[in-house]
Amino acid sequence: MSLPINLAMIREARERLAGVIHRTPLDHSTTFSRLTGSEVYFKLENLQKTGSFKIRGAYNKIMSLSSEERQRGVIAASAGNHAQGVACAAARAGITSTVVMPEGAPISKIMATRGYGARVILAGGSYDEAFDHACRVQRETGATFVHGFDDPLVAAGQGTIGLELLEELPGLDAVLVPVGGGGLIAGIAVAIKSLQPRVRVIGVQSRGAPAVYLSLKGDCRQQLTAAATIADGISVRRPGEFTLEVIRRYVDDLLLVDDEEIARAILMLLERSKIVVEGAGAVTLAALLHGHLSLPGAKVALVLSGGNIDVNILSIIIERGLVKSGRIVRLRTVVTDQPGSLQRLLAAVAAVRANIISINHDRIKPQVPLKQAEVELLLETSDGDHVRRVVDALSREGYTVEVI
Repeated sequence: MSLPINLAMIREARERLAGVIHRTPLDHSTTFSRLTGSEVYFKLENLQKTGSFKIRGAYNKIMSLSSEERQRGVIAASAGNHAQGVACAAARAGITSTVVMPEGAPISKIMATRGYGARVILAGGSYDEAFDHACRVQRETGATFVHGFDDPLVAAGQGTIGLELLEELPGLDAVLVPVGGGGLIAGIAVAIKSLQPRVRVIGVQSRGAPAVYLSLKGDCRQQLTAAATIADGISVRRPGEFTLEVIRRYVDDLLLVDDEEIARAILMLLERSKIVVEGAGAVTLAALLHGHLSLPGAKVALVLSGGNIDVNILSIIIERGLVKSGRIVRLRTVVTDQPGSLQRLLAAVAAVRANIISINHDRIKPQVPLKQAEVELLLETSDGDHVRRVVDALSREGYTVEVI
């Protein structure tokens, strides 16, 4: 069976995108090469216009429309990245765009989409409900629907990443690609397998939204009853129809990573490489870091698909990561309620070189005996061993310490 996407379409897409998108850097990472045993290269689509790869497919689709279709404008449904890609592409093409977003979409992504000139409609509590609403609006207005992934022209635009990888990295052995609905990996796989069949194309999904993974295992397109993951950019309940067929034919393997692994990859990219990515953008590194595949000595390109992470989520990931690594610890103990008691406690903490971030001193809490006070300390420490030294030192001074 012939597929509705081919190498010629991807090459045509590259011509349309010339001068419109960034040719994003391919950055070699010595740090992550050492940690994983592979030669790791990051394809930095988090630095793409609008903060993700999505503008590639959106612009290719929009510029393929007839003049009559352009007059009617375009419409899309998205929780964030595709919304911004469509809005930016439509503005660049000089046509109107409407984007339906879930009511709970991050304010930053709503404002960014409006900032690119799109009319934003908030409808439904999930992507699927927003998608249904967008379909109704499309039928009423006659605007062209720009699907986030299940469209050969959209996938062809994303496939231009594959062409860039082959040109920029001679001897490429494998490429790891985030997978949601399948548009990104479908385009990249067609480009790479058409030109270099020996190069392995490996997809990575979140364990909380494994629609493509289950569809491949079940040998038919599956729909999840729910999807829950911090990788919201690939939180798709049902894969694309044509994209699933491309994946079956061209993709060598599909891996799953969990949210804790994704969060650790986000934090390590930020701290070790000064790279900001969203959850979907971190799944490829998460797979390699946590041993879901081993490619010793191989030249491996990891597509970091986007950087539009909500700052509140990023803050939580940073704080949780610091706690797990023992670099922040919260302790609770009790001191006598008299002058000098708190000073003696703090002196004991200072003696083991822990840095105090904050203190809460409570002597009226009902559970605390009279003439005593409960003290909670938030401390900056070096690692888990340092935390243990702090607790041991306080215990030797007579304090009963609880790590909370």
